[in-house]
Amino acid sequence: MGALAIFGKIFVVLVSFLHHVNGRFQYLNEQCDFYKGNWVFDPLQSHYDSSNCPFIEKQFDCQKNGRPDNLYLQFRWQPFGCNLPRFDGEDFLRRFKGRSIMFVGDSLSLNQWQSLTCLLHTANPQAKYSLARTGGLSTFTFPAYNVKIMFSRNAFLVDIANTSAGRVLRLDSIEGGEIWKGVNVLIFDTWHWWLYTGRKKPWDIFQEGNMTYDEMDRLVAYEKALNTWAKWVDTNVNPSISKVFFQGVSPDHNNGSDWGDPSAKNCEGQVRPFMGPIYPAGAHKAQIVVEKVLRSISKPVFLLDITTLSQLRKDGHPSVYGHGGHNDMDCTHWCLPGVPDTWNQLLYAALIET
Repeated sequence: MGALAIFGKIFVVLVSFLHHVNGRFQYLNEQCDFYKGNWVFDPLQSHYDSSNCPFIEKQFDCQKNGRPDNLYLQFRWQPFGCNLPRFDGEDFLRRFKGRSIMFVGDSLSLNQWQSLTCLLHTANPQAKYSLARTGGLSTFTFPAYNVKIMFSRNAFLVDIANTSAGRVLRLDSIEGGEIWKGVNVLIFDTWHWWLYTGRKKPWDIFQEGNMTYDEMDRLVAYEKALNTWAKWVDTNVNPSISKVFFQGVSPDHNNGSDWGDPSAKNCEGQVRPFMGPIYPAGAHKAQIVVEKVLRSISKPVFLLDITTLSQLRKDGHPSVYGHGGHNDMDCTHWCLPGVPDTWNQLLYAALIET
């Protein structure tokens, strides 16, 4: 066989090996989809010590807040038919030397941003870092690598404006997107704030075009906002400069019936995952909307599909050992170290494979 023919066969194999499906990076072979698998007990896996991350938010530091068990740290995500690349903090910083990464979203984005900064800092404890916060933007910098890892707090992605009529959630406006332009890696997230009611709502009315609404089905409003974000991506993102991810919907565990245990009112006392690959409650309703919107985007956008694997982790929340240790119930955020470290392992895998 001639050299040209051999090269052709190799090329065909490489092209068929990787592809994009519905905006999500995955292997062509379904058995090697990083997002399909289960949690396996692995007491030998290593984690960073949260005490070595002086910048970690107290609400995520479950061990420091008195959580008595650590079994939740002894489970590893195992895809079917393949293995996730090991997270290599030194390699991560070398790859992104002189580049910028930004998480944009609510406190679940904060959870993942804090996880990544802890993973990198504890892998490179001698590397100097700086942390600056200006308004809603936090910037973690490794000067030796000129790597910036940022978190922009933006719970809805679309705009909220204070007007004479009250606080208006503008479903078709993203003026706040100016600071996203030119960032090399963008990871977006929004969902949990859309569920707020009563005094917890940070808005008074919805607006779309010239129409205002006192109330709207939240999934409908969510989809309208995500479509606005999708148009922003198609209009403003240069794929040669920026890679865009959407963090899949992070689930909460406030109802034991979701995992087949009606006696469990919430996540309190849960110390191990739901074992198996299929969550009894099924697909998350907001995740279905996310996937629908991502399919409409013409620019490359990757789904960091954390939803199902996180649904299985009813044990990974702070429960009463979060929120600054105030002993209220938190079945929404995640302990660190913990589940968001796997999210970042998946992000790392996507970045090095695409």
